[in-house]
Amino acid sequence: MPDSETRLGHMLSRLRERGQRITPQRLAILRILADSEGHPSVEKIYDVVVRDFPTTSLATVYKTVTLLKELGEVLELEFSQGSNRYDGSKPFPHPHVVCTRCRRIVDPDLESLSALTAQVSRQTGFKVVNHRLDFYGLCPQCQKEKR
Repeated sequence: MPDSETRLGHMLSRLRERGQRITPQRLAILRILADSEGHPSVEKIYDVVVRDFPTTSLATVYKTVTLLKELGEVLELEFSQGSNRYDGSKPFPHPHVVCTRCRRIVDPDLESLSALTAQVSRQTGFKVVNHRLDFYGLCPQCQKEKR
């Protein structure tokens, strides 16, 4: 996984290739996505950005995240309950473990995922172009609090 500065640089390059302006607010949004391991929602990103840039609108954050999603620079995790979450550090399909209590999301490293994807393709005849694998449970912190 590339470091956050490399990810930030790559996202900036892609926006510039598209002729997009890099405003201080947009840079702050990109930095949050590149640095985050927690898969923030648009609302969480907005809460952080608005501290330094109080005139930033929620629409600005949505537009930037949507643009990054179109460019393949952010992975959107859709949830039926609650807000969608975004991964800017690993913008490609990978598994997630989601806490059903606090909604924390962790990226496990599964070496066998590529083998599983190949197996699915062989068994079904599908050319797999995307996938989503989520595991749900209680994170260690919520397990402690529940006792």
